[in-house]
Amino acid sequence: MEPILELLQRSWWVFLLRGLAAIAFGVAAFMWPALTVSVLTLLLGAYVLVDGIFGLIDAVRYRDRMRRVWPLVLESILGIVFGLLTLLMPGVTVIVLLMFIAAWAVIGGLLRIVLAFQIRKEITGEWILILSGVLSILFGGLLIAMPAAGLISVIWLIGIYAIAFGVLFLFLAFRLRKIDLPSSHPI
Repeated sequence: MEPILELLQRSWWVFLLRGLAAIAFGVAAFMWPALTVSVLTLLLGAYVLVDGIFGLIDAVRYRDRMRRVWPLVLESILGIVFGLLTLLMPGVTVIVLLMFIAAWAVIGGLLRIVLAFQIRKEITGEWILILSGVLSILFGGLLIAMPAAGLISVIWLIGIYAIAFGVLFLFLAFRLRKIDLPSSHPI
């Protein structure tokens, strides 16, 4: 068995390609945010649909060996339905997901404010909880009021992540390429 470092060094170029692809995706997310949202939504729909189909196939195939197969059947059907809905109505899927994020932010913010008032006599600095709650409520409110800006912000965050990930993989690829391993056999 080969040492892991040797295997990684031999495939340094894979990290290079992955890094370049991530950077290209990140740049594309900034240049074409609407297209990026559409593509990611369609990929999500395709993935969930295929996952649901394979889950249903497994449920049918192993129904004799599994004691309770209905949870797998229900989950698979849910995946198929969600996948189809996502593929047929990608715009609705994106807006619904964004509204879930907005609701989570608003409700979480309200709960932090309530908590701050409940524990204000036991701690100092409860204003930090209140401020974080207010910021969450404002964030959620902005997502509700301006969903397009919220979508673009999420895509930009994904773009920033992809570019940072890509740059790190480029560094890793070049480091792996430069490693001089004592070789017991040719690479």
